[in-house]
Amino acid sequence: MPLSDRDRVLLDFEARWGRHGAAKEEAVREELALTPARYYQLLGRLVDDADALAYAPMLVHRLRRMREAQQTVAVTAPGPGVHRAAR
Repeated sequence: MPLSDRDRVLLDFEARWGRHGAAKEEAVREELALTPARYYQLLGRLVDDADALAYAPMLVHRLRRMREAQQTVAVTAPGPGVHRAAR
């Protein structure tokens, strides 16, 4: 299914803001009328969308790399109660 206007707005917003912490979250609320959690849910779905990739290839590739890096950290991080021995 082709990208909706909202999808394009989300991708354009992310391309402009990238990583900006609290200021970005406030802009999500004000400009998009979304909670940050909902924004990231919607953006996460777009990362796997072929039409999003065609619309914003550099952005989608960057978001995919970021997601993969987060997944790698989650998989390799010790679980709760696991402590590394001090040297």
